[in-house]
Amino acid sequence: MSDVVLRPMTGADLPVVHRLDRALFPEDAWSEEMLAGELADQPRTRYYVVAEAPGGEIVGYAGLAAAGGQADVQTIGVRADRRKGGIGAVLLTALLEEAVRRGSESVFLEVRADNDAAHRLYERFGFERVGIRKRYYQPSDVDAIVMCRKLRDRPPMGFTRAE
Repeated sequence: MSDVVLRPMTGADLPVVHRLDRALFPEDAWSEEMLAGELADQPRTRYYVVAEAPGGEIVGYAGLAAAGGQADVQTIGVRADRRKGGIGAVLLTALLEEAVRRGSESVFLEVRADNDAAHRLYERFGFERVGIRKRYYQPSDVDAIVMCRKLRDRPPMGFTRAE
């Protein structure tokens, strides 16, 4: 399994995370300002972590937005030379555990239709395809597959017939 340690992402990590994001997702990378905006909402509605290899080198990162009983995986990235070592699974596990701690009923995400490795990871964790967003990723015109994992049943709302 993975030899990484997870810790909260900080503003000091942004340059490294941004470089990694650009390397992993050259057409879809977030700007450093967008990442900073996400961190600004931490811990209120955001949860961001980095995966550090022995020696402190950042080899992965992940982020979650959670509010109102719903959570969304914002991003997960693992350095190319460290893939297939369980880091993505460790990061996704941390996001799901945080979603549960925050009382989320479901976790949603969008994934590029052409990212088969990510599809397999999410399906292994119980995510199911629930929709498609045509041409979501620009400028490449790649569709996004919308996936969801239910964490708990929603309690009944309103009145029941017995009342």
